[in-house]
Amino acid sequence: MALEERPVGKLDRAVIFLGPPGSGKGTQAKELARQYGVPHLSTGDMLREHVSNGTPLGLKAKPIMERGELVPDSLVLKMVADRIERPDCEHGFVFDGFPRTVAQAKYLGEMLRRQGFKQPFVIHMVIPTSVLMKRLTGRRTCKQGGEIYNIYERPPKVEGICDNDGGELLHRPDDREEVVAPRLNAYEKLTAPLVQYYRRLGSLHDVDANRSVEEVRREIGQLVSAMRGTR
Repeated sequence: MALEERPVGKLDRAVIFLGPPGSGKGTQAKELARQYGVPHLSTGDMLREHVSNGTPLGLKAKPIMERGELVPDSLVLKMVADRIERPDCEHGFVFDGFPRTVAQAKYLGEMLRRQGFKQPFVIHMVIPTSVLMKRLTGRRTCKQGGEIYNIYERPPKVEGICDNDGGELLHRPDDREEVVAPRLNAYEKLTAPLVQYYRRLGSLHDVDANRSVEEVRREIGQLVSAMRGTR
């Protein structure tokens, strides 16, 4: 669909959340997508679903994810391209965990241009490494509904059980202490250059993520509202 033909409404572009593991980008991305009624696209969730279902993609990705390494472009890009071509993405969508490299960002930018989307709006979650370690090693995820807890900062009422649906709370392999440090190192080496890439494009907006969820949500909401007002 050409740019001049794209309906006006919703976000009308991709909103990208950048930040290291544990920065809260997943929580904020889901909330923003809910507010605007657009899809929340997490390649991490997609990959974990493939792993759970034992698909060919999942079988390739599983050992890589368990080592805390980034899944290579060859296993991610086609999945992303197919997803954003679906009708529910027509009015925009929110990315969480993609792109992770400058090469992926350039590929995504070209895909978006071909489909008539405006330049992505990028939110950069800034947070100290010491805080990330506590957030990551304490994180637990509901097996049923995907609700996220933290045994240090936001524990469930009953240990190991989701407050919402009674589902089992899982400690993901890539959140264990022996994996966290390599994950953060991988982020710094391969993903942090995205900050400079998008900053040069004038698309990047820094957000202090070392605050309450509500404070961070409020600032993000203000940034996105301002972006939509200057479309």
